[in-house]
Amino acid sequence: MIPIADESPKGYTPFVNYGLITVNILIYFFWQQHTQQFVLTYGLIPARLFTPGEQAFGILTIFTSMFMHGGLAHLFGNMLYLYIFGDNIEYTLGHVRYFFFYIFMGIAAALTQVLLAPNSTVPMIGASGAISGVLGAYLLKFPRNRITVLIFLFIFIDVIHIPAAIVLLIWFAFQLINGWSALLPGLQGGVAWFAHIGGFIAGFALINFFEPRRQGRAWL
Repeated sequence: MIPIADESPKGYTPFVNYGLITVNILIYFFWQQHTQQFVLTYGLIPARLFTPGEQAFGILTIFTSMFMHGGLAHLFGNMLYLYIFGDNIEYTLGHVRYFFFYIFMGIAAALTQVLLAPNSTVPMIGASGAISGVLGAYLLKFPRNRITVLIFLFIFIDVIHIPAAIVLLIWFAFQLINGWSALLPGLQGGVAWFAHIGGFIAGFALINFFEPRRQGRAWL
């Protein structure tokens, strides 16, 4: 099940969301691609945050890592979700608040994974933690929005429209199942599932805190 469209606000241009997508794409193609050393340097390595002399740079990598990706499929999948779901949250918060919300979600997601694997020396990269926060916020604010999704049934492909709550709860259940599996000996993979879980919960819990306390919509 792949989401391809949603009910977006009319007459509103999500400049920040477009900017975030652009920055992620530019970093992948012009700085990161085919450079393993770039990933090792600017990816978030949990153990670095607890190593004397490396904490300051380790904190910096919390931010740099959320704009890096492990391949074209990773980049495309994340940017597709950000494109579909991010504009509604930017409309809800306004441009400036949305930017800080996105960054805060990335931090919350990264720290969730770090706390569960503090000794890991594997670099964490990807915007999916921050985007998970956007998804959590979307679930709270737009649960009845109709999401257009591609459904694959063996050799058949169909397009259906279902409520956002169903799409996002299925997505979150998938993260929980895989996160639990990653805790079992021998089943650890290369995906930071708990960053997704932490980001999603943070977005759901904190979107109201970021939302402007005034009538109407925020345009700043």
